Amino acid sequence: MNDPDTLLRKGLKLSHLRLLHALSETGQIGLAADRLSIAQPAASRLLAEVERIAGQPVHLRTGRGITLTPMGEALARRAARVVTELRDAEREMTEIASGGSGHVRIGSVTGPALDRLLPALRTARLALPGVTAEAVVATSDVLGQQLLAGRLDFAIGRMPEGMQGQLTLSDPIDVEPVALMVRRGHRLALQPRVELADLMDYDWVLPGPEALLTRAVLARLRGLGLPPPPQRLATASFLLTLALIQQSNAIAPLARAVCDRFGSAPDAAQATPYVILPVDLGITVEPYGLLTRTGSILTPVARRLAAMVTAGQDETGFD
Repeated sequence: MNDPDTLLRKGLKLSHLRLLHALSETGQIGLAADRLSIAQPAASRLLAEVERIAGQPVHLRTGRGITLTPMGEALARRAARVVTELRDAEREMTEIASGGSGHVRIGSVTGPALDRLLPALRTARLALPGVTAEAVVATSDVLGQQLLAGRLDFAIGRMPEGMQGQLTLSDPIDVEPVALMVRRGHRLALQPRVELADLMDYDWVLPGPEALLTRAVLARLRGLGLPPPPQRLATASFLLTLALIQQSNAIAPLARAVCDRFGSAPDAAQATPYVILPVDLGITVEPYGLLTRTGSILTPVARRLAAMVTAGQDETGFD
């Protein structure tokens, strides 16, 4: 199969690719047939045609359904990209025909979601009234998986481990500074000066050891000559982190944008449940950028929203 057109000349069609994509997601011929709105015998014939064209098996029957062979998995991965690109093409054609309307699916890590994505959505509400958006806030590895699955148009984050060939990361947009947040009334928040050693007297709430935030925090503490902080709970859940520090004396290192949004200075006139400790450890998480599927083409409205996010535009627009 050195000729890149061999599969096409032998009769490989979009219907075959759609079936492989459905099989990779369902693992059952009946469910794949239902997804394609065809009868199960028709799906079985399509599968047999794929194997005839490929010249070797692309599936194995198991007790619970179907498992794709390495050949089948390779075709299914490419099929998923073809199906995603066709869906995006249909969306782009609809946007062009409607003159500025469309739907954009955006992902972001937490800090830029507040600093970049939210202002861009405010701007889009005024500048692109016919555009709707869907936002997912998660870690970069989760966003990368959703990008590859075609569930997101683009994301703001960092390159996930092992996805370098499948995703493309733009030039750095910005770094993420980190602040320390605690509950209002915390003993450290009442002190005029926080000594570094005092921080080690309290539990810290951090994600797991593989998380970028955790690695950045521990590296900076080592640089300051401090030991790893006490940590009895590891979680990447933002809501659980907020609940824990509100109900305990724990310290949470969080993106500065998050702390500015949900916390305040200890002596602020307008009280919030959380306060930012008056100490700057100089912690920053590595720069983030615009993540896209390698080789993909953003729809017109997705390109406009991506430009707004990277430029950091902001106007009031939400009711």
